[in-house]
Amino acid sequence: QVQLVESGGGLVQAGGSLRLSCVASGSIFRINAMAWYRQAPGKQRELVAFITSGGSTNYEDSVKGRFTISRDNAKNTMYLQMNSLKPEDTAVYYCKAHTILQRDYWGQGTQVTVSS
Repeated sequence: QVQLVESGGGLVQAGGSLRLSCVASGSIFRINAMAWYRQAPGKQRELVAFITSGGSTNYEDSVKGRFTISRDNAKNTMYLQMNSLKPEDTAVYYCKAHTILQRDYWGQGTQVTVSS
């Protein structure tokens, strides 16, 4: 099994920055890819960015150029650096890990609020 613990959310003004962290523990060697999702009130959860075990990344169009996903395997940690934040980025952000056994694990979520 895999456990995920998120941190780094908070309140920030438009144009500001936040760095989210997700620390994984348990069967770390089984993780193939990790991703950040977000869910705003009244909306479905959406994929923000993902990173594979080989380091390939992909971003949702609205965050491309502003957000950077990274992964430090030595620390079993994934990051989401968020710059130039906009009010529409306000959401609960979730960490997800996908294992080689085709199972998904989720973090508890962390609130990001961007004021105008």
